[in-house]
Amino acid sequence: MFKKIHVVVAVSALLLTACGQSNESSTGNETPAAASFPVTIENNGVTVVIPEQPDAIISLSPTATEILFAIGAGDQVVAVDDQSNFPAEAPISDLSGFTPNLESIVALSPDLVVVSFDVDGIVAALTSAEIPVLVQYAATTLDETYLQIAELGAATGQIENADALSAQMQSDVDAAIAQVPAEAAGLTYFHELDNTLYTVTSATFIGSIYALAGLTNIADTAAGADSGYPQLSPEFIVDADPAIIFLADTKCCGQTAETIKQRPGFEGLSAVANGNVVELDDDVASRWGPRTVDFVKAIVDGVLTVTAK
Repeated sequence: MFKKIHVVVAVSALLLTACGQSNESSTGNETPAAASFPVTIENNGVTVVIPEQPDAIISLSPTATEILFAIGAGDQVVAVDDQSNFPAEAPISDLSGFTPNLESIVALSPDLVVVSFDVDGIVAALTSAEIPVLVQYAATTLDETYLQIAELGAATGQIENADALSAQMQSDVDAAIAQVPAEAAGLTYFHELDNTLYTVTSATFIGSIYALAGLTNIADTAAGADSGYPQLSPEFIVDADPAIIFLADTKCCGQTAETIKQRPGFEGLSAVANGNVVELDDDVASRWGPRTVDFVKAIVDGVLTVTAK
């Protein structure tokens, strides 16, 4: 479910509109967006006040980590969770976003914590410890990604950089999608999350990115599609015979175009026979931050390979 974000920044103004949703700011004048504190953010229905520009941020979200560094707030980050492996300079630690430990977090004296979901009451616990915490749930569209970038820009005093990042992402995505030829419309695809054949539907963030290129997801008609993440059977995939297969399990599960050929029945798939199996970076294909542009480009490259044959 989409979590609407309202950002109220004293003195400075920030307004980002996307698909009817907006980051709203109150302002006392017409001055350009700038770092001005305190900042009040309505985050998923909870008011979060950040009294001063944070310089001891902890990110327990790999996507938030990527956004923070992309908007120039990297120097303000003192620790990131054990899954935040990009960029290389991120101060990775043994902190976990899946099983957060309050004592370990508090020991680092953070002035802002960012998480991608609330688990084990960590948000309430941090709030009780008077530590501002923002929850940025997984986006379901690029527009939601842009809203989260704007929120982190306001929270860290990096408003202009955040605006610039979103604008550049939009431009890069548009340029990539513009390369998709008309004859690619409706090409079918299968996106593999792991080698047990879990996948995504068009209702997910990942699926929405493929939809930008006009592709048709074979999983949308599968049993369990309502979950957004159905597990397909080999028989279903063979019957659907996707034109392109995208592997988002090259790191986790060691899958490649060659390993796909070894699966019973898969050697006859059009995507396999025609060499239209695209090996993705698992992380790039699963996060909803700045590197979504790389994901879009990988999809477009796969489409161009198919249509050029």
